[in-house]
Amino acid sequence: MTIKKGAIYFWTMFTSLFDYFARQTTVPLSEQDVQLIQKAFVPKKFKKRQFLLQEGEVCKFISFIVRGAVRQYTVDDKGNEHVLNLAIENWWTSDRESYHKETPSIYNIDAWEETEVLMLPKADGWYDKVNAIPAFCELRKKLDDAHHMAMQSRLHISINHTAEYRYKELTRKYPEFVQRFPQHIIASYLGITKETLSRIRNKSVRG
Repeated sequence: MTIKKGAIYFWTMFTSLFDYFARQTTVPLSEQDVQLIQKAFVPKKFKKRQFLLQEGEVCKFISFIVRGAVRQYTVDDKGNEHVLNLAIENWWTSDRESYHKETPSIYNIDAWEETEVLMLPKADGWYDKVNAIPAFCELRKKLDDAHHMAMQSRLHISINHTAEYRYKELTRKYPEFVQRFPQHIIASYLGITKETLSRIRNKSVRG
């Protein structure tokens, strides 16, 4: 019975990833591609506040989030957290510089909810093997472009617009973030104080 449950769980995890490929790419996965992906990606569960990556470690995985929510952040000398990225289901998380250059990461990545991921290791050539899959290659290029545009837009907004505008844009583009992450994390992600965010939210409620 345990084996059967384990097999169902394994298949459910990968079904989420394969469905994601089908939505995001124009090139279908072959049977060989599917088998390679199942061999390459490692399913793993994380409890709330458990680290996927800690500062000083070399990032060894690129992770696809099947279920849950994570944040990527740094901690300054005063102990203040500065959130760089938030991610939920069907998003990817990693420190790509540390992953590819094999250098110690300056970031922490932890689960803010109970989280299930599929982790692609670089070790033993797994990344290179998966990257040779046409659908994955297409997906990677698409994600690189989307990431670049998103970061460019976020930088522009942070420089040129008010905190209120930044919050409205976040709620418009990523309403799930506001629903699933607490106020202090949202404030850090927006580069504002908790008090400022509280005032903006109260003003929005009053209408």
